[in-house]
Amino acid sequence: MTPDWLQRTELLVGKEMIEKLRNSHVLVVGLGGVGAYVAEQLARAGIGKLTLVDGDVVNNTNRNRQLPALCSTVGKPKTQVMAERLKDINPEIELVLVEKYIKDQVIIDLVKQEYDYVVDAIDTLAPKVYLLYYARKFGHKIVSSMGAGGKFFPENIKVVDISQTKNCRLAYYIRKKLHKLGIWENITVVYSPEVVSKSAVVLERGEFNKRSTVGTISYMTAIFGCYCASVVLISLLDLNEEKNT
Repeated sequence: MTPDWLQRTELLVGKEMIEKLRNSHVLVVGLGGVGAYVAEQLARAGIGKLTLVDGDVVNNTNRNRQLPALCSTVGKPKTQVMAERLKDINPEIELVLVEKYIKDQVIIDLVKQEYDYVVDAIDTLAPKVYLLYYARKFGHKIVSSMGAGGKFFPENIKVVDISQTKNCRLAYYIRKKLHKLGIWENITVVYSPEVVSKSAVVLERGEFNKRSTVGTISYMTAIFGCYCASVVLISLLDLNEEKNT
């Protein structure tokens, strides 16, 4: 029997698909401005199992855009904050929490497991590239968020293959590195071709795993996250063909 809190979702997608979502397992890597919104939308849709990966804690500077960031959560691990929130939405959801920065063998061990979908919401280049590479290598369906920083206009957001991206520096660097690894396409991305103003970017020195800080507005990372979640759910619900009719 469908829980009462999912009855409106069942009305839209049907009982059979509610069961399919309940039996689905999605990996979400990165719980910042984009990834936390992905995780919440998937949980609210009834996904039964999520593996959540993030090695960071909530920082005071996250409060302008990140779902787990509150005055009361500063200093707490993002995985723990999101786990409490998602359990408060669906007490039956199964959560696997990986509280570490992923690289090298950790990425391989992570993506060689079985998932129905992989969501990349990492905001640093090297681990992002290798997550995408190994996710492809192990045959996973993937959606990856490109840069939401420095963007204002949500009507410009697109869902395309990474080979079709333009005017996005993050996508450009990812494409170049993936080409060297023999990958040219078949990675779905959420991105915006909106040009980022140079005044919105500050180069950083001495920051761990970070070369620059890009200005952000509250709603853009959330919308990117919702777009990523929609890609996952539309695929799991077998709606891609309907989209084109």
